Amino acid sequence: MTPGGVPEIFPPARQRSGLVVVLALLAASVLVVATGFLPWSAFTELTDRVVPVLGFVMAITVVTELAAAAGVFSSLVERMAGWGLTRRWILWLFVLALATVSTIFLSLDTTAVLVTPVVVLLAIHVGVPPMPFALATIWLANTASLLLPVSNLTNLLAESRMNAGGPAGFAALVWAPALVGILVPVIALTVLYRRSLRGRYIVPPRTPVADVPLLATSAVVVVLLLPLLVSGLPVWIPATGAALVLLAVFAIRRRGSISLWLVPWRPVAIAFGLFVLVDAAQVHGLESLVGSVAGQGDDLLSLLQLSALGTVAANGINNLPAYLVLEPVGTSPVRLAALLIGVNLGPLITPWASLATLLWYQKVAALGVKVSWLRFALAGFVVVLLTVPLATLALWLIN
Repeated sequence: MTPGGVPEIFPPARQRSGLVVVLALLAASVLVVATGFLPWSAFTELTDRVVPVLGFVMAITVVTELAAAAGVFSSLVERMAGWGLTRRWILWLFVLALATVSTIFLSLDTTAVLVTPVVVLLAIHVGVPPMPFALATIWLANTASLLLPVSNLTNLLAESRMNAGGPAGFAALVWAPALVGILVPVIALTVLYRRSLRGRYIVPPRTPVADVPLLATSAVVVVLLLPLLVSGLPVWIPATGAALVLLAVFAIRRRGSISLWLVPWRPVAIAFGLFVLVDAAQVHGLESLVGSVAGQGDDLLSLLQLSALGTVAANGINNLPAYLVLEPVGTSPVRLAALLIGVNLGPLITPWASLATLLWYQKVAALGVKVSWLRFALAGFVVVLLTVPLATLALWLIN
């Protein structure tokens, strides 16, 4: 899902077209429920499952948007410039670590939308080519999003079917492919941009902090939230608590930053509409059709077949609907993990493969970074060709 800054990212015409899509999806969802095409019992079962997930998405978006407004991400990145000791390769390691940790604990959209601008601006200010840093954020936003349920909406949906025993059980199932999903893109990026990562840079002066208490409070809330997200509590509870704390602090110190647009209404509405429509399609035979091409069993060949199908579907129609369509063939925790490999690690080729990629592009384009979609697709194809099979092999080896 996407953070609440969407209205600032897209121009008015695109906002209106987006609103039409949302209204059409919601209208179609109401229609399939009202007509009984999706039975009421199936609809209530669906809402019981997805409402807590979407509640978490809204709460964590409020947290990350307010933390960004307080300067948490920009202050951290500016400090990293000093920690890099003017050596580009050290700064590169810090950026990779930030993108990875942000994705794992705060979701891929936080990395794509909030971390990307500050990292790219940092690169520009210190005189380093920004493209390696920009590409690192979006690749890791996708490929580092496998380790924890909170890393990706698809993981939250899969966890409810896995009965893995909370975040620890989920991580125990996917840690090996998650590690592959981080290391392979990092190695590929480092090799690809090795010349740009040599040499030194000039450390820019730090930006004065407008409100130190607000920054400190926001940073403490984020730091305290991270372990709570992996504590085993339903993730919407600590995320909602953190959001309420930050809203209260901002109401006192900077009320103008509070807006209804902090909540990602449109992406959440689109997700809910997709949930309803895909569930209705599953009830009426889509599950049988998908099952005929997705293989079965937990052997290596079957897992490779499923992860490859997830990759193709994600790059074809976007990773969220791809997961929803293929979820019924995830008949075991290992098969669900293989599907997640495809829909999380695979969306590096087409611009629409994940919504995070589209939002990332709007951010980098606004900063003057030119992206060649042909080069993006070719580089992504090579990385996916290595990452998805190796991650699937790692999954098979540990299970």
